[in-house]
Formats: sequence, structure tokens, C-alpha cells
Amino acid sequence: MKRIRVIRGWKDLSPDDRGAAVAMGSFDGVHKGHQQVIELAGRAAGEAGAPLGVITFDPHPRVYFRPDEPAFRLMKTDQQARALEKLNVDILYVLPLDAELAGMTDREFATKVLHDGLGARHVAVGFDNSFGKGRTGTPATMRQYGAELGFGVSVADPVGANGSKGGEGDKYSSTAVRQALRDGKPEVAAEILGRPFAIEGPVQRGRQLGRKLGFPTANVDLADYVAPRFGVYATRTRLSDGREFAGVANIGVNPTVHGVTRPLLEVWLFDFDEDIYDRVIETDLVAFLRPEEKFDSLEIMTGQVMRDAADARKVLGA
Repeated sequence: MKRIRVIRGWKDLSPDDRGAAVAMGSFDGVHKGHQQVIELAGRAAGEAGAPLGVITFDPHPRVYFRPDEPAFRLMKTDQQARALEKLNVDILYVLPLDAELAGMTDREFATKVLHDGLGARHVAVGFDNSFGKGRTGTPATMRQYGAELGFGVSVADPVGANGSKGGEGDKYSSTAVRQALRDGKPEVAAEILGRPFAIEGPVQRGRQLGRKLGFPTANVDLADYVAPRFGVYATRTRLSDGREFAGVANIGVNPTVHGVTRPLLEVWLFDFDEDIYDRVIETDLVAFLRPEEKFDSLEIMTGQVMRDAADARKVLGA
């Protein structure tokens, strides 16, 4: 598979990095609705013999304009790049959302960034896309600027969970993914995403209490991820070398042991016994097994963890 190129910025690009047919949006999750937008850009790229590009922003506009809101991200930038690579995207343009970019009118953005900076040959957007200061730009104004500046424009229809287009029913959206995760329904999130929701991060060094109790866990800070419903999940975890292991995980603050204030993913990898501290792992949430709870003793907790592990193995066929 061809490797995606990640380009940060839109100024002074080389000729090889300009002239793509691009899909524009935040693409947090790269869910099935996002994939429709990217598919439109891909068709235009094929017709024009141009690279397929995706435009996204860092930080996410919601972080930039509403920094005090709770964490909400569905993926990190490297996860996003891998998901886009699987969709045959050639270039990921990560535009720095700073005062200059945030202050541009929709016309200035179309002219300076899309036309002058990226030299976009085609721009695909979602039906609800907005851009420019005050979010005044719409798909209709994008079509207008494309006609004026010489790039094609296509607009993706809303796509529902039943595959219908154009309706106002349940639409694939990042908001719907977040709600499904908060509700403890990872299978619903996976249906919208087209793959399981996954948490990626370095394994932290902890008290190693799990190892002493017979279930060693790899602990990963949720950081900027949306917090799924606290509880126990059947999981699959990938190591950096590509190996994958079934497991069971608790997401939450582990009130029985330490009651930490920042939620953690604590995953027990089945049939695995290696030192992976500080290594990056990625864990899929496959099924919700039960809510997080506080136990009266470590012995009672250990017994429940063993039952959780048995339940997870059944779900995963492990």
C-alpha cells in the first residue's frame, strides 16, 4: 500500500504537493459519512489524474474555539492518517488552526488557502460543511468560489445508518459515535465508523497491583479521547509490531484501588507476558460487559475480574 504523505501547512508547498482533489472537514473518526466525502474527492482525482488529498485542522476547531469543553476526540492524528491511508488518500493536509486561519473570511479561505496555497483542482465537502470566520461559508458558497477560482466542487449527501441518502433521519456523524460510546454501545460506534473505536497511547508505569493479583494490565491515559461509559469491555489490542491480542479492559477511575481523577484504560492482554512499558498500543473496544463498580475487597474484585475475562473470551472467541 502506498504511504500517505502528511503535510503541515498550506504555504510555499512544492509543486508535487499541490494540485490535488481534496476532501475538506475535521474527519474526526473518519466514519462512513466522512468516507462518502472522500469518495467524491477520489472520483474527481481519478478523472483529473490528480492526487487524492484530505484537508483537516490542528487543533480541531472545537478545541480552538471552545477549549474548556470536555475531551471529545475519536482518534489521534496518526490513527487518522492510517485510516485515510486505507482509503487510498495520497496527501493529508493538516492546516494549523491559528489566529490567521481563524480570522479569514470564507472568501479569503477559498482564495488564499484552497486556490493559492494548495492549488486544489477539486474540493469535496459534506452537506453540512461550514468554513471561514463565523462559519459563514457553506457548500453553496463553495460552489460559487469554485466557479470563480477554477476548481470543481462536489457535495456529499447525508448518509443514514440504513444507507439512505438525503433524509433527515439518523445520520452517520462523529456526534453519534461519541453518544454511542458514552452509552456503552461500542458496537453502534463501530457500525458508524466502519471499524471498532480504538484508544491509542503509551503504556504507563503503575503500581503493578494487577500483576500481583494475577491479571497484569497495561494502563493507558485517555488523554483527549472522548470518555466512553465507565466499565468493563471485551477488547483487542495491537502492539507496535503488529501482533494482536484479545483481552478485557476497565475504563474509568478504578474506585476499589485508587480512585484516580483521570480516567484510564486498564487492559489485560490474554496469553501475553512481556514488558511493554512506554510502548504505544492501540486497543479496540469490542463489547461492553458491565459498568464499573467499587468492591468491598481486592479478593472480591479479583473474582469478578476473572469472570469478566471468561465473558470477554466468549465474546471474542479467544
